Amino acid sequence: MSTLSTIVFSAVIGATFSGQVDARAAEADPWLGADKALHFSACAAIAGGSYGVAAAVTDNRRWRLVTGALSGLAAGATKEAIDASGAGDPSWRDFTWDVIGTATGVAMAAAIDWWLSR
Repeated sequence: MSTLSTIVFSAVIGATFSGQVDARAAEADPWLGADKALHFSACAAIAGGSYGVAAAVTDNRRWRLVTGALSGLAAGATKEAIDASGAGDPSWRDFTWDVIGTATGVAMAAAIDWWLSR
């Protein structure tokens, strides 16, 4: 077998098996699993609550937004770092839901703040 044939054969076999591994990994960590709802809601609550606490401390809306966003993202990143250290299974999908939850929590808190200050 020539070198080129060996490389092509190896690439085909590698691609075949890597696709099967990815499919199994996707099934084990679905995008809409129950844990994703927990990631979303926890980060939304932390971000919105942090925005509310910041509202009691400062009148600057930008600082409120930053405080809420950083608190939610820090909570999600900390959870994934703990998982990566061996206490669980780290997941980019979980962190994606952390980011979405953080954005939702900050947006809802900012909307309520805007509505109350009209």
